[in-house]
Amino acid sequence: IIIAGAPASGKGTQCEFIVDKFGVVHISTGDALREQVKQGTELGKLAQGFMEKGALVPDDVMIGIVRDRLAADDCKAKGWLLDGFPRTGVQAEAMSKEGIEADKFVLLNVPDDVLIERCVGRRSDPETGKIYHLKFNPPPEDPEVQARLVHRSDDTEEAMGSRIKQYNANVDAVKGYYKDITQEFDGVGDKNELAEKIAGFIGK
Repeated sequence: IIIAGAPASGKGTQCEFIVDKFGVVHISTGDALREQVKQGTELGKLAQGFMEKGALVPDDVMIGIVRDRLAADDCKAKGWLLDGFPRTGVQAEAMSKEGIEADKFVLLNVPDDVLIERCVGRRSDPETGKIYHLKFNPPPEDPEVQARLVHRSDDTEEAMGSRIKQYNANVDAVKGYYKDITQEFDGVGDKNELAEKIAGFIGK
């Protein structure tokens, strides 16, 4: 299964539901990348060279990392849920050439203004790892918790706007590539209802 959606579209929450329901392995490309760097693999070293320069890791390296992760025993036994990749039509095509084929493509749609509102209000507690939202999921009144809350630097309206723009510029090409296995979902509203709809599509 591949799941796609803009930053703050609620992908993380839906991934948890999908893993709970279907027992698949959740693969975030960021985690897979960090793992290869940590293990000092050939691909990991290549990727690290780009990351240290502050450059984007090129597609061929990323696809190698994804391919290796999906070939692991746990993914072969349980199936996989690839989160946030491929991000472009070129990546989708390259994945196919590597023989990586998905059965279902889940796409979450959320209007840009809602995405920005969700992001700008996000605060995290570094001690517990919990993420709150000033409006939708307020932190506890406890002054100690309030004092240590952090606002991520890329959760500003400007940074968020450019991330959304980048996502919007590529999503149609990815969607087009997987059109035969895609279902789009409205990512606004009750997350449990949305989870049920997505489960219905995946279980078909």
